[in-house]
Amino acid sequence: MLILVIKDYAQVNPSWLPCHPILSGVLLSVAIFSIVITLCSMKEISGGLPVIVIKASNKSGDMFGYTIPYMLSFLRIDLGDWRTMTSLLIFMAMLFVMAYRTQTVFINPILAMTGYMLIDCTFKHNDKEETQAMVITKKPISKGDSCKLERISHYLYIAVQSK
Repeated sequence: MLILVIKDYAQVNPSWLPCHPILSGVLLSVAIFSIVITLCSMKEISGGLPVIVIKASNKSGDMFGYTIPYMLSFLRIDLGDWRTMTSLLIFMAMLFVMAYRTQTVFINPILAMTGYMLIDCTFKHNDKEETQAMVITKKPISKGDSCKLERISHYLYIAVQSK
């Protein structure tokens, strides 16, 4: 959102306000609100299943394959053109629905920048059969580790941080 707002400044006779100050303000407000909610939500997760890690491999590098939506900010987008904004909204909504329905893991760039990583993990809970899932964690997970995982979706967990 910040990149979109920066791109909204006039190239000729720039001022301290972007060309579309209300829309730019809304975009920045939504971005800041989303960052605060995301980081607060991650800190508030507690509880979780105690598990023993059988296998773990870092998949944080895979996040670069999911950067296409973020590349949009480098295209020439006119915030004052309702057709462009409507098209962008439809495109982003389609990406969200596809990610949600397929349970594709999109690494939130704010989480990545604040030190979270994505681990492909196989673990056991109470000596039951092994479960394979993706785990979002701030601390590295290795084979033999015991930790607590909170389930977010069928194949996505968050490693609960001790407070």
